[in-house]
Amino acid sequence: MKLKFFLFVLLSTVLLAACSTPAEDNGKLKVVATYSILADLAREVGREHVDVHSMVKIGANPHEYDPLPADVQAMADADVVFYNGLNLEAGGAWFDKLRATTGKDASDAPVYRLSQGVEPKYLTTKGKESETDPHAWLDVSNGIQYVENVKQALIKEDPKHKADYEKNAEAYIKQLQTLDQEAKKQFADIPKAERHLVTSEGAFKYFGTAYDVKADYIWEINSDNQGTPAQVRRIVDTIKEQDIPVLFVETSVDRRSMETVSRETGVPIAGTLFTDSLGAPGKDGDTYYSMMQANIKTITQALTK
Repeated sequence: MKLKFFLFVLLSTVLLAACSTPAEDNGKLKVVATYSILADLAREVGREHVDVHSMVKIGANPHEYDPLPADVQAMADADVVFYNGLNLEAGGAWFDKLRATTGKDASDAPVYRLSQGVEPKYLTTKGKESETDPHAWLDVSNGIQYVENVKQALIKEDPKHKADYEKNAEAYIKQLQTLDQEAKKQFADIPKAERHLVTSEGAFKYFGTAYDVKADYIWEINSDNQGTPAQVRRIVDTIKEQDIPVLFVETSVDRRSMETVSRETGVPIAGTLFTDSLGAPGKDGDTYYSMMQANIKTITQALTK
């Protein structure tokens, strides 16, 4: 199925190149991001100087993705490409294949890993200990590093707007720093024994370290098998043994596994969290700042009831 789809994408690329007329140049930097969170960071720093295309759509899973013909065209035309790295866009090597398809795989291509400079954490599942956990942005201080990387990339590719990129990044970083400090204070006010977070995917390692919260899960990463009987049995036993009072489910995963855990333990699902995707436009979590703000609020309120 994956091979057939990529052959379709390759054919679509040829047809687009042969039949379409070049997009009108509006003077803006054409930016492509692999998923919605990175796209939002690019918009915050680039503002009126960028047009941003997110490949993985809101609510979808960036771990594994089948690029659409529109993504292929956008990537081919892009002045700047942002991706997360750290094992995120790795399912089926879809991003590497797309880079090769669109000629963005050269060493000097304008392709930037926004997790550059982040201290990686690693998976703990047996046999996967050398693989990195990609969810660094769920620690707001890492989100700040991402913003710095966006700023530097935009300045490199569009130096005439350097002052604007620096000003936008500085203002945004101040907001994120305030949010980060507020989160640390709110979690510090919760007794340590009660700071226990259970989600479907194990996406909260970075978050847990940043805010001193123990993070557990049903499965470790979305590219794994999800919600197997053994995974469910393990977390059910953990919840019962440690008397965990609440559960959480993410917007970008199937709820059914966590609903099974909730039924088997009698522990309620206290809220929905954002991990791999922003919320829908106009709804809670529709920016990186608001999704992190919503996560912090949802978790702290549930743990203090």
